[in-house]
Amino acid sequence: MPEVLTPEKLSTFTVSLIGNPNVGKTTIFNRLTGLRQKVGNYPGVTVDKRYASLKMGDQNATIIDLPGTYSIYPNSEDEVIVHRVLNGLDKTSKPDFVLAVVDMSSMERGLFLVTQIMDLGLPMAVVLNMSDTAEEQGIKVKAHQLYKALGVPVIQTNARSNKGINGITDLISQQMFEKPVPFLDTDQLLPGDLSAKICERFSLENSYQAYQLIRFHDKEPILSQEDNEWLGREVGEADFDIKSIQLKETQDRYAAIQQVLEMVVEKTDIKKKRLTDKLDKVFLHKIGGYAIFLGILLLIFQAVFAWSAVPMDLIDGFFASLSASVSGLLPEGVLTDLITEGIIPGIGGIVIFIPQIALLFAFLGILEDTGYMSRVVFLMDRIMRPFGLNGKSVVPLISGIACAIPGIMASRNIGNWKDRLITIMVTPLMSCSARLPVYVILIGIAVPATNIGPFNLQALVMLGMYLLGVVAVLVTAWILKLVLQFNERSYLMVEMPLFRLPRWKDVVITMYSKSKTFVFEAGKVILAISIVLWVLATYGPSSAREEAMAAVEVPADGAAEEAMLEYQHNLESAELESSYIGIAGRFIEPAIRPLGYDWKIGIALITSFAAREVFVSTMATLYSVGSEVEDELTIQEKLKSEVNPKTGEAVFNLATAISLMVFYAFAMQCMSTLAVVYRETKGWKWPVIQTIYMTALAYVSAFIAYQLFS
Repeated sequence: MPEVLTPEKLSTFTVSLIGNPNVGKTTIFNRLTGLRQKVGNYPGVTVDKRYASLKMGDQNATIIDLPGTYSIYPNSEDEVIVHRVLNGLDKTSKPDFVLAVVDMSSMERGLFLVTQIMDLGLPMAVVLNMSDTAEEQGIKVKAHQLYKALGVPVIQTNARSNKGINGITDLISQQMFEKPVPFLDTDQLLPGDLSAKICERFSLENSYQAYQLIRFHDKEPILSQEDNEWLGREVGEADFDIKSIQLKETQDRYAAIQQVLEMVVEKTDIKKKRLTDKLDKVFLHKIGGYAIFLGILLLIFQAVFAWSAVPMDLIDGFFASLSASVSGLLPEGVLTDLITEGIIPGIGGIVIFIPQIALLFAFLGILEDTGYMSRVVFLMDRIMRPFGLNGKSVVPLISGIACAIPGIMASRNIGNWKDRLITIMVTPLMSCSARLPVYVILIGIAVPATNIGPFNLQALVMLGMYLLGVVAVLVTAWILKLVLQFNERSYLMVEMPLFRLPRWKDVVITMYSKSKTFVFEAGKVILAISIVLWVLATYGPSSAREEAMAAVEVPADGAAEEAMLEYQHNLESAELESSYIGIAGRFIEPAIRPLGYDWKIGIALITSFAAREVFVSTMATLYSVGSEVEDELTIQEKLKSEVNPKTGEAVFNLATAISLMVFYAFAMQCMSTLAVVYRETKGWKWPVIQTIYMTALAYVSAFIAYQLFS
């Protein structure tokens, strides 16, 4: 009989949530803890363990949300995390109890993982989630019968509608977990004396834990070299075939699970064809599916431009007015100039993009929550395989549209290290949200807002920039495949969840949290750079300044107002050009002139190495320095009105704008991404290679683009 744990045994304890991908595990985690962790309708959303505290009276439970996995055979980085926690190798995360979440409509697959946990001997309970999906498919599970078969508590829930969550909270607060009897006779897996030796050396409780340690000791960096060598030696001396044992274990487990399912599952034949099946025929069509996907993307970009125009204009005007008002209220001086010409334009240059960032994430949230994103993963897998990308690479790349950092972290679900490395190397080429402000402001300046048929030309150009990133990913991955000579192959296993209406509350939360993160994370960098920029643009070597100012031709007495305005503009330009930042810009100008950039754009390229979105705020700061803030010119108007003093042509013409967008599409202008690549590859070799190849690609591509459009 199972061992029942007494409620008073622990006052502070740890509960691990575990389950297959896409069973609502993270939704349950959020419901229990009140957090707003990212949930998604495709695997790989949770790529690391997450902690949260759940206080219940005088008790405090730590809830750990583990990455989704189909078994405790660790074939990828996130599955290694699960294996490490459940087998107690990660001492800081060793759970007192396990809450295994199972999709009621996929009992066989879920029970495979559940029964493995049972054989590890961990106190546990089972949550049968997604009861609505099971009901729709005519599946009924006899929970009491399942409890009798497994010997652990069973709760039915529907986390999306909060049904049954109170039952889970009660179960946790009363610690009603039970230590099950082994599901299989695991003593037969290993020779008895070998199992005993391993249990004794590593203080393990049973032979299945010893078997797990043998199976994966070479993938476990926590073990010391001495322990690894000892295990390898013992396994070699025992002389048995570990793969055959795993195969037999899998066959025996599924056979035993079938017997349980025959007792606990009732299935009614649903003759009515599900709406999801009908929709899948359309959305997964081998030609129509791609056309629909492109159409959806185009509609999203069109909506991002059209719907955000009014709030963006309001924000833009607000910051221009704020600069003018502050300038009028405060006394003239350095501090006033810093605030009105440095800080306010710099912050305004990033806040203006909140409407578009929020809309983009809202649409991505809807696509995920409805279940469509899993279909996109499936569709894109067909395209990517010939280019050497792993099918599982689709998830990191799709995540990279929002931000490269979670995208690179999502590559942990790729078991093959070389495939994972290629994915890490190409994910930053996907157009992330940080590029959106750069694209938006340049498209707004250089591309007319006319229609081609029903579609807006600006939206078409935006779609083109995103597709350009996809093409760069495929070509680069193909080249890396040839260079690195990969022989290993992996597989894609992705579930197709039912199509559902999105949870609007979650969509709103996503819009808010992503916009907040964008503003505050980027804002700190932008504020610091804006202040430094203003100082460097305001001051310079006195001799150089005097020389530059003296070179400006003074208009004759009684000159027309137009001549006086031109004199004032030339004076301001000479002052900026002779500042410290102007000298730096002049220094790099020969290198960037072939791309169509002047020294001011060169300054923005340098400052935006920290983060791409800094480009816009840098331009806003540069073009505010020395100008009259009272005229309330907005950022786009200032950039549009900038004229090359030598040619008399607009600085931001179509060729320069396209060249700049192409440069930012490919350049590695993100220090945070580099830091994550360093962490995931455990060294500086690959981040350095990545920066060099992306910079070279950006430069050459921008040069070609400028030559084509000029």
